[in-house]
Amino acid sequence: MNMVLNPGKTTLQELERLFHSEASFELEQNAFDAVEKSAARLASSLNSNETIYGVNTGFGKLASVKIDQAHLIDLQRNLVRSHCAGFGDPLSSNIVRLIMALKCLSLGRGASGVRPIVITQLQDLVKANIIPVIPEKGSVGASGDLAPLAHMAATLIGEGEVFFDGQRMPAIQAMQQAGIAPIELQAKEGLALLNGTQASTALALAGFFSAWKLATLSLTTTALSIDAAMGSSAPFHDEIHQLRGHAGQINSARRLRELLAGSQIRESHQTGDERVQDPYCLRCAPQVIGACLDQLQHVGKILEIEANAATDNPLVLSDGNILSGGNFHAEPVALAADQTAIAISEIGCIAQRRIALLVDPVLSFGLPAFLAPDPGLKSGLMIAEVTSAALMSENKSLANPRSIDSTPTSANQEDHVSMACHGARRLLEMNHNLAAILAIEAMAAVQGIELRSPLKTSYKLQDVIKAVRQVCPPLVDDRIVSVDIESLTKLVSSHTSFLASDSGLTPIGYDR
Repeated sequence: MNMVLNPGKTTLQELERLFHSEASFELEQNAFDAVEKSAARLASSLNSNETIYGVNTGFGKLASVKIDQAHLIDLQRNLVRSHCAGFGDPLSSNIVRLIMALKCLSLGRGASGVRPIVITQLQDLVKANIIPVIPEKGSVGASGDLAPLAHMAATLIGEGEVFFDGQRMPAIQAMQQAGIAPIELQAKEGLALLNGTQASTALALAGFFSAWKLATLSLTTTALSIDAAMGSSAPFHDEIHQLRGHAGQINSARRLRELLAGSQIRESHQTGDERVQDPYCLRCAPQVIGACLDQLQHVGKILEIEANAATDNPLVLSDGNILSGGNFHAEPVALAADQTAIAISEIGCIAQRRIALLVDPVLSFGLPAFLAPDPGLKSGLMIAEVTSAALMSENKSLANPRSIDSTPTSANQEDHVSMACHGARRLLEMNHNLAAILAIEAMAAVQGIELRSPLKTSYKLQDVIKAVRQVCPPLVDDRIVSVDIESLTKLVSSHTSFLASDSGLTPIGYDR
């Protein structure tokens, strides 16, 4: 499968399909007209002996050092080599492929002064399944993601390491096997590859895609918990949410109504229940999850813009001027990552409180303590709830903002930085924690619903219970539940739907 991407117009949906697939990609052919034009303009300026930052000068604090024409190719090669200073485990292949696609989209705007071969080389590497080894740490999100993107750029010239069909090896070895020749970077091309926010943006997109899926899926686990706790449907009446007007809240309440429709447990709640109001973790779920969805939708818009942006420096403008600016500063991505982190943490917090409610016999309206068939002799889900609390607390700590932690680098030339790269990377860990919290909620809620027998839940939630029970049997005797948590976390995290069937459910999409 090969995807065609349009610089400046690529959508979140296209980027998500690319991220979750093994597809290769190429830019629309007409994008190369602007690329060739900007390369020609840059070449003309060099022939006129203009002084252009990073093209015939040093970099950063060394910008005042003029470089002789004869050494411009050496300048770009030295730039790539010297900036390959990353540290840590390699980023996953799907994230690196996304980085490479985003870099092509940025260069494809025709403002970077690079030759088309730079873009086609990136495309050819992905088609050949040659994926650069990019260490996960080393960027402060200032003059672009310099170290990560340098490791990507090194592959184009046959240096550094790559994964080729899953095997780690020197880049030149993989390229020889695939029949791809290294290229020699011309003036500005190394800088254009290194400048930019593509590593931060790819990580933020990966975090966003998972966070959106988990946020919408948390409405399913919420519905399970509501039925397990015999909670009221009244707080989800449409007019309540229309009177406030927030789209995420309205859609979340609608989804809960759809999931709970036809439940016998719902009907039984109408009589013989003296409770006036449910705790907030049930009653205010649309308000909390809906606010998180609205926040994530805003994040999606920011990241879609950034994915299509020209973010290197200097830029070749439409009037032919070549000007230095600061589009490489990743502050928009850093703030988007912080907003995503807060949303992930909040979804986990309210889910954890629902778990705590279900295992507490004082709050769970007739369920046995810790959902154990024989409380006392058996501990049931006592420590599974503790695990969810630990994960919730960990995510609270990880949600602390990264964008406010600026520190000067490069001899104070880069005196304010965004910290976008690790701000986005921590989202991967937070999403994994959230998936486990939702897995524990599903395990507890399904146990609770089954303890309400002979009353049955809705048909839609019965489908969910079937999916849960395929990987997690009912808790009859105490057992090692970490296996169940792991299995359910994989189910929750999978790219496929948590529901056996989504038929009849109104989609909640970030493109609304």
